[in-house]
Amino acid sequence: DVLDVTKRRLAERQMAKRDHQQDVIAGDYLMFDSSSDDQNVFEMDTELPAFDFDGFDDFDEEPVNLEEAPRSSDGKVLREWVNSMSVRKEIMRRFANFLRTFEVKGKPIYPDKILAMCMANKESLEVSYIHIHEFSALIADWLVNMPSQIIPIFNEVTLQEVTGGKYFHYYKRIQVEVYVRITNVPLTKSLRDLRQDHLNCLINVSGVVTRRTNVFPQLRYTSYDCISCGVTLGPYFQDQNSKEIRPSDCPYCQSRGPFKLNTNETTYRNFQKISLQESPGTVPAGRLPRSKEVILTHDLIDTVRPGDEVEITGIYMNNFDTHAKQGFPVFKTMIESNHVFRREDIYDSFHLTEEDEQEIIEFSKLPNAGEKIIRSIAPMIYGHEDIKIGIALALFGGESKTRSQGHRIRGDLNVLLLGDPGTAKSQFLKYVEKTAYRAVYTTGRGASAVGLTAAVRKDPLTKEWTLEGGALVLADKGVCMIDEFDKMNDKDRTSIHEAMEQQSISISKAGIVTSLQARCSVIAAANPIR
Repeated sequence: DVLDVTKRRLAERQMAKRDHQQDVIAGDYLMFDSSSDDQNVFEMDTELPAFDFDGFDDFDEEPVNLEEAPRSSDGKVLREWVNSMSVRKEIMRRFANFLRTFEVKGKPIYPDKILAMCMANKESLEVSYIHIHEFSALIADWLVNMPSQIIPIFNEVTLQEVTGGKYFHYYKRIQVEVYVRITNVPLTKSLRDLRQDHLNCLINVSGVVTRRTNVFPQLRYTSYDCISCGVTLGPYFQDQNSKEIRPSDCPYCQSRGPFKLNTNETTYRNFQKISLQESPGTVPAGRLPRSKEVILTHDLIDTVRPGDEVEITGIYMNNFDTHAKQGFPVFKTMIESNHVFRREDIYDSFHLTEEDEQEIIEFSKLPNAGEKIIRSIAPMIYGHEDIKIGIALALFGGESKTRSQGHRIRGDLNVLLLGDPGTAKSQFLKYVEKTAYRAVYTTGRGASAVGLTAAVRKDPLTKEWTLEGGALVLADKGVCMIDEFDKMNDKDRTSIHEAMEQQSISISKAGIVTSLQARCSVIAAANPIR
């Protein structure tokens, strides 16, 4: 006979309870190594079976048909409907089924990803938006339009899948929460194309990181002690887009304060801000590049540095700090990041295959291999073979050597192109900018010693002095091009001598004494003075 939904749910709960009672002690994957010299080291059992999702907490209510969602022009009714408990549980059930059963090339991929995440003690699980869209286009649409409601549901389900498995019941002792990072979002927008229609939506933007603040603790849940009766009130959830929520009166003694913040029961989260600016190649002609502040939290902190080209997936939101001086309500917008992808990661994860290595070996055996490389440098410019040889040597570079006493000999080459106007010096520099993987282009008339090396500025958020790298620092492990080198001042020109020889920049300003890495090749172009 076919069981109805209620009987089937009851039978599944009974079987799950029986399996849990017969199961081994949860969390036994943490094995104490008594043979280790360090008695505080815990080692993980390396022989783990395949990850199992048995025992997931099923739900009592009847399944809700998500396809019957209400339709409205403003989306307010839909958000209220999604926040209802029955709909949330149905979304949780479907997403749990997605994590268990979604297959790529006939094999479920997310159980292995969860297992790898737990074995590395991480707190982020990357989930592809394309996979979610293939599994349920409706949930994928809600994810884009209502990320503030859907992503916390995904986080809760993922944590239940981790702790409800066979080996990671006590994973909360390692990571309190697990976060789902949405990747491969096809809705890529430029920073200058963001409008009010994108508010509270999931967006994907790209740009260059220009500034990064320190890491600060941000209030998440606050608790207060009543001075009159001593009762602890709370916790109160603190929204980062609104003012701090405080109790107005005590429900026990009916007093209106004063209330003291209980620091022991107040929880915080790590908080960092970065400035994302449009990439130089994407700015329209005659326009200034626009920038936007991005909020990094949890394990996304310190994943990028100034000068990195990144793709940010996050929620486009506004805070309620109006510009009072302007006399009308203009809200400040920012992006709360969910996933950060560095463009360098493409090359970091790139490995040469056996076919690639074979092609390189065969190319190196050619008698005219060097001539082919030289001819491929700026093929649109005729002649100038000596200049092309110098540029090719600068792009390939040499091998740096470190002596036993710690003395380091640089392997990067510095090239100076000296010639009359109209001899394609700037065209060579532009070719290098488009060809080199990491390149920074600047001109001598618009560059100063501070802009080339490093600058110290006061952070507007924390009023602290921060260090910002210049062109040579941003071109670390790359190439820095300086056009119109003869137009620079003598003081500015001598400031880059240390970077060209020692490949480091020493800073001693505003109480900051440090040294920055500037391991780059410098290719400069100049006109003869006489």
